[in-house]
Amino acid sequence: MSQSCTAPVSLSTRLSAIDAVALADRLKALADPVRLQLVSYILDQESGEACTCELAPLVELSEPTVSHHLKKLEANGLVSKERRGMNVYYRVEPQAIGEITAALNAACC
Repeated sequence: MSQSCTAPVSLSTRLSAIDAVALADRLKALADPVRLQLVSYILDQESGEACTCELAPLVELSEPTVSHHLKKLEANGLVSKERRGMNVYYRVEPQAIGEITAALNAACC
């Protein structure tokens, strides 16, 4: 039987109110199953990026709907985009993900 993490997640440093709001906004942007799938897929790509044309079939949604989700992630600094002709490629911002993991210290496990 595996042991689960029962200790509360603690912050590695005390967050200011401004930093806490910024972190909460990023976590809210990620707190969607489709957005988590998109970020996971992009991170798994050897090139580190993915086109909306690849992402829409992955999550079985239309490209405009996927674009909406990606805009939410982009607005919170979690992904960046680059237009190449008719296609838009998204890349996860490692600094943003790093800041989330650094702010939350899950050393209980």
